[in-house]
Amino acid sequence: MRILLTNDDGLYAEGMSALVDVARQFGEVKVVAPDRERSACGHSMTLRDPLRAQPVDYDGLAAWEVSGVPVDCVNVGLELAWPDGCDLVLSGFNHGPNLGFDVTYSGTVAGAMEGCINGIHSISLSMALFVSGAPLHFETGIRWAQERLGALIEHKLPPLTFFNVNVPAIAYEELRGERVVGMGQRVYQERLEIRSDPWGRPYYWQGGVVAMSGDQAGTDVEAVSEGFVSITPVSLDWTNHAAIRDVEAALNR
Repeated sequence: MRILLTNDDGLYAEGMSALVDVARQFGEVKVVAPDRERSACGHSMTLRDPLRAQPVDYDGLAAWEVSGVPVDCVNVGLELAWPDGCDLVLSGFNHGPNLGFDVTYSGTVAGAMEGCINGIHSISLSMALFVSGAPLHFETGIRWAQERLGALIEHKLPPLTFFNVNVPAIAYEELRGERVVGMGQRVYQERLEIRSDPWGRPYYWQGGVVAMSGDQAGTDVEAVSEGFVSITPVSLDWTNHAAIRDVEAALNR
């Protein structure tokens, strides 16, 4: 199996090293990742600046550092690493959760999304940490993926669908299993903070506090909060098909 690895935390992030440890057992691995952290870049791509791809040796694997975002990395990877195509795109392990609405912001998820757009079976993986400064427990992600990722790799998904996986950042012995669930709601409140520079001029710092209720039954938010690995099949078709007829009827009144 030909495997392309990417992430949004940079080539030398600990999460990439953890994912390499897992991916090696499934096939031939090549790595194409950003040359610096690109968190929260979403499904963006570089159009008006040139991309640079620097080949490097990564623990004996062919690898490239790219001066772009994860979408760029996947497309560069399909040109340089696997010009004849590959069988699997893995993106991660992200240094933090990608739950619910996070998938729209996440560069990690965008890497899998771009693989899916290119017709490649794709999976994004994140370590769901909620307490700043606590350990990310990559060893838990590695062990779970070594034991369970194979089933997701072998499973044939419908067209335009990829997997988004969140592993709770807890000790492996504390994991309660996994759940296949839908996306929950993870909303950022007070996301824009106004500050002043030393000359009194305003600037704006974006981030905010996550408001995440635990009563989201059947979702990734609930699963991870209860100690389960969440597995969400994500569709690239964002159409609300149920609303089409209602809108048509409204326009024809």
